Amino acid sequence: QMRLDESGGGLVEPGGSLRLSCEASSGSTLDLYAYGWFRQAPGKERELVACSTQNNAYISYGDSVKGRFTVSRDNAKHTVYLQMDNLKPEDSGVYHCAADGAGWNCLSPDYWGHGTEVTVSS
Repeated sequence: QMRLDESGGGLVEPGGSLRLSCEASSGSTLDLYAYGWFRQAPGKERELVACSTQNNAYISYGDSVKGRFTVSRDNAKHTVYLQMDNLKPEDSGVYHCAADGAGWNCLSPDYWGHGTEVTVSS
């Protein structure tokens, strides 16, 4: 069983930046999992915004965040990050990280974090 704890959300003005963190429970071999960052906005479907597969072999982004968001890992800290730059009001929502034990399928994760809320507003 893996536990995922997100942090780093908050209120930011349009054009600003935030870095979200997702710490995996100790004992997990971080690089064997695929990690996805999902966004859930009120009244909208949950959206996969970034995906990093096993060993960071393949990274992909949703069209709405390409060029602005960057996903990365620090295996020593058991942590996955989502750097979000040039934020827009439509980026607001609850961001969840999720992990897939098979290592490749961000759309069908086995574990979910509780989420951290991001609000982009002036």
